[in-house]
Amino acid sequence: MTDVPVNRIRNFSIIAHIDHGKSTLADRLLQETGTVTAREMKEQFLDSMDLERERGITIKLQAARMNYTAKDGQQYVLNLIDTPGHVDFSYEVSRSLAACEGALLVVDASQGVEAQTLANVYLALEHDLEIIPVLNKIDLPGAEPDRVRQEIEDVVGLDCSEAIMASAKEGIGVPDILEAIVQKVPPPADTTNDPFRALIFDSYYDAYRGVIVYFRVVDGQVKKGDKVYLMASGKEYQIDELGVLSPTQVQVDSLHAGEVGYFAASIKAVEDARVGDTITLSAKKASEPLPGYIEAKPMVFCGMFPTDADQFPELREALDKLKLNDAALNFEPETSSAMGFGFRCGFLGLLHMEIVQERLEREYNLDLIITAPSVVYRVTTIKGEVVLIDNPGKLPSPTEREKIEEPYVQVDIITPETYVGTLMELCQNRRGVFKDMKYLTPGRTTLIYELPLAEVVTDFFDQMKSRSRGYASMEYQLIGYRENALVKLDIMINGDPVDSLATIVHRDKAYGVGRALTEKLRELIPRHQFKIPIQAAIGSKVIASEHIPALRKDVLAKCYGGDISRKKKLLQKQAKGKKRMKAIGTVDVPQEAFMAVLRLSNEQS
Repeated sequence: MTDVPVNRIRNFSIIAHIDHGKSTLADRLLQETGTVTAREMKEQFLDSMDLERERGITIKLQAARMNYTAKDGQQYVLNLIDTPGHVDFSYEVSRSLAACEGALLVVDASQGVEAQTLANVYLALEHDLEIIPVLNKIDLPGAEPDRVRQEIEDVVGLDCSEAIMASAKEGIGVPDILEAIVQKVPPPADTTNDPFRALIFDSYYDAYRGVIVYFRVVDGQVKKGDKVYLMASGKEYQIDELGVLSPTQVQVDSLHAGEVGYFAASIKAVEDARVGDTITLSAKKASEPLPGYIEAKPMVFCGMFPTDADQFPELREALDKLKLNDAALNFEPETSSAMGFGFRCGFLGLLHMEIVQERLEREYNLDLIITAPSVVYRVTTIKGEVVLIDNPGKLPSPTEREKIEEPYVQVDIITPETYVGTLMELCQNRRGVFKDMKYLTPGRTTLIYELPLAEVVTDFFDQMKSRSRGYASMEYQLIGYRENALVKLDIMINGDPVDSLATIVHRDKAYGVGRALTEKLRELIPRHQFKIPIQAAIGSKVIASEHIPALRKDVLAKCYGGDISRKKKLLQKQAKGKKRMKAIGTVDVPQEAFMAVLRLSNEQS
């Protein structure tokens, strides 16, 4: 089945909310078509990273080619293009969907439609995909297929009269799903004779072969040994290895329109073969690239410092290696008076940040301190220049800036109506602007709010889950920048500002955050030989202050009897020493103080 006619190819993807059974269904499809033998089979076959298995989420998407003999006796090639399941990676999801003609919409028959189900369905509809609804987990005692079928019709507007009842775990309904893919998903357009164009939907770094590029051929054909041109990066490479993913890599000589495969061409960095780029032949270039290419922009920034300063070179090396695999990760060196040398890193979102941090600690044995996540602010100076600030320490002084704008997101929260009140209170506390409230079905509601991204990237998700006992789900998308009364809150210890503790906060919240930070630091910084003032300040105005009393030695113990002036002399001598010590002494701020302050800034915001 290496040279298959275009009309017998089906390209599809599986879209679902987290934990609705996407990976399990992919496993069953691979087994049912005989692509993976029973001996090779393991749970979550396409999720190759330990982290993916533990968390039950797909971080790196995969692709798999299956040969299937349908009931009409014809042999078909089914290409499953997997998608990451989280809001942070929505651009990668959109590129995967652009490489398909159809999608299986998997909905848990007990939980119903969730926030990411909706977001991914709308993405699929934008790409004009044929959507096949599948109600999964019908074997569970709490399954309500009729209610969920009605819910999909009401909320998404899909006809569910032919929705497939399935249980991926038990293998129920899997043959029906395969037949539905063959019958309902349209074959790709036959454009084999057009100039070659292909869409990159994923790439990863292999230590021996360089970057391996996963692509879908849209027009024309490509052979091993061809010289290809990447239209966005402007680089040229010769294909050393060409093949299909079945789901292991199998080499072939050529691929034509409609097929999905991979190639290796000694590419040094993933940045040269970005997701969404168009590949064409150097000798016969296509006139225009495929639509929809954008560069992944980091949304959330934080500082990463090794707990042991000697580990700085190892941290640099680890980040360089991760960058080879993850083009969306950005980092640049940064120094901090309190924490020494480290890096300022940019991520697509909070989950992306968490995963990178966990991979650095696990795979490279590093101990890291992570500063509180911040977002990119847009500052307009008095001269009219617009600067993007990702680090509070770089914010121009109030005399030099005209306004600060912060990114806003639209948050859609789907929740049982019991928890609407407490979730609305959460959004209002986070400076949310109420937009709409829709009743999806009896008992389920969608809340739509516009919130500053800075308020969402702290612990908004955790708070939402705890307030709704785990039932609510959310989805957010960036809607632009808005001007707000934002100020830089500096923390000064012994009169010196500590850059790592500076934050940008809303003026109305500054006092509360400053008060809490100073109180927490007073508990955590050990006492020194001199009195240490801890202040929270906006510019030169101190808004909250605490002090750590000095450790005192009883200098009067040796003074027995005699005149009072002798005692005063000793006390004045001690006071002079304390004053001198305070002027030249440095305060050791323990690492726990930074960690606790980060946790506290999350609680406050």
